[in-house]
Amino acid sequence: MNDNKGKRQWVFPDCELPPPGEHPLEGHESIIVLNMNDDKATVRFTLYFSDQEPVEGLEAEIEGQRVRCFRLDHPEDLGGYVVPKETQYAVKLVSDVPVVVQYGRLDTRQTNMAFYTTMGLSV
Repeated sequence: MNDNKGKRQWVFPDCELPPPGEHPLEGHESIIVLNMNDDKATVRFTLYFSDQEPVEGLEAEIEGQRVRCFRLDHPEDLGGYVVPKETQYAVKLVSDVPVVVQYGRLDTRQTNMAFYTTMGLSV
């Protein structure tokens, strides 16, 4: 049952982890998961690349009625996996309960840093 508390699968096709840069704010990407359910959510990430097999089995939890930010430049947020910088990839997130998921990127490679967020495609 959904109860309008999100979807179980989300896709982000345009990911590219920028380098930290020399700005006080570090360049990064993040996946933010909102779990509006009472029960804990278990999410599984799959990363897709143009020149290698997908990376699967990256799993994490979000407690019920909580939000959690996964910094993709922090390996501890992805079970120790190190996302390569400046490499095109895509992310699929599958949850065992409906969640709402947002992607953000801060790129500080130039003085006019670029920041954007977007909702994923929920399928």
